[in-house]
Amino acid sequence: MEHHEPERLSPVQLAAMRRSFRNGRASLTRRSLLRASAGGALAVGGLGALSGCGIPAAGKTQGGTSAEDHSAKEKTVNFSNWTEYMDVDDSEKHHPTLDAFTRRTGIKVKYTEDINDNNEFFGKIKPQLSAGQDTGRDIIVLTDWLAARLIRLGWVQKLDPANLPHAYTNLSAQFRNPDWDPGRAYSYPWQGISTVIAFNKKALDGIEVRSVSDLLDNPKLKGRVGFLSEMRDSIGMTLLDMGKDPEKFTADDYDAAIARIQKGVDKGQIRRFTGNDYTSDLTKGDLAACVAWGGDIVQLKADSPDVDFVIPDSGYMTSTDNMLIPNKARHKTNAERLIDYYYEPEPAARLAAYINYVSPVDGVKPYLAKIDKSAADNPLIIPDKVMAAKSHSFRALSPKEETAYEAKFAKLTGA
Repeated sequence: MEHHEPERLSPVQLAAMRRSFRNGRASLTRRSLLRASAGGALAVGGLGALSGCGIPAAGKTQGGTSAEDHSAKEKTVNFSNWTEYMDVDDSEKHHPTLDAFTRRTGIKVKYTEDINDNNEFFGKIKPQLSAGQDTGRDIIVLTDWLAARLIRLGWVQKLDPANLPHAYTNLSAQFRNPDWDPGRAYSYPWQGISTVIAFNKKALDGIEVRSVSDLLDNPKLKGRVGFLSEMRDSIGMTLLDMGKDPEKFTADDYDAAIARIQKGVDKGQIRRFTGNDYTSDLTKGDLAACVAWGGDIVQLKADSPDVDFVIPDSGYMTSTDNMLIPNKARHKTNAERLIDYYYEPEPAARLAAYINYVSPVDGVKPYLAKIDKSAADNPLIIPDKVMAAKSHSFRALSPKEETAYEAKFAKLTGA
């Protein structure tokens, strides 16, 4: 089907336009909700509230509870995802990759965009999971920190490698062994999220920005620097800048990172902490530079030539949104087949061309190049080996750490 938009626009630009016009993920509300609320709401009273509701301590590491698998007789799979997180056709009524999966397998996908916030969705499925009941969903997509919690609680099922040959083979090395799910026994990434330093070249007016130290220490940037309201990203980038490993840091390291950012707050270097509402300030030049999410920058660069990014020599943070199969799901095999399908390079490329986040699938680049060469060459979508080697994850936190660390960060940001 031919596009009706002008041919000079790339698929990435067209996707950004479509999403922007309907206030979807391109207006960046999905990521703003997800990242800005990922920690603070849970930590500042959130964890205590969950414990008060009878949620067991996060210590269980055994597999979840399976149910009788009805996949052979019921050719269906129920897939819950975030809004604007799937490819659509020009009519915006169909999802081409899902339709192709159904044509090939005969498995119909009931695709529901009913996830708007990690905490909210956890509250929605918690009663069924804690009672050992079916949630009505075969696949759910959760950000890494919440995926880790469900795995520790024993509320998701261990995956069968026999049904995941493409996923096992094609999962990018940088996503293979998170400390919360070594070897990806219970989860596979849907998309990756890179945290980088973005800047407005016109606003910088020749000032070089290549590190978090540049953001915090250059007096010429006073009042024109932004940090993210997501603790794991702002603290993680600061730890890297301090020569610390976000995957192995101590409580003292964390406190030192808090103090480092606090100094930037006290002297007026940092303008504000944001969700991805930084995008407006960055394009206007009110923010000269900021800690930012790569998926946002891909979209901003398409329309704002002054916006660019840099990967610090010290490295950058990466997190993931992950597919999991909850306990008692009726169609586990069908769900695993759908997960595996998105690790085939061709459907993975179609998805990446629309979403613009980091594809977790090795071998996708030549397929994406046929759709949009600029996207295939963009390291924020397909990291090269040098960039992938600089990727770091934030280590899993115990409930006690999560509460303490988020409370300190909330105090820092004024949340």
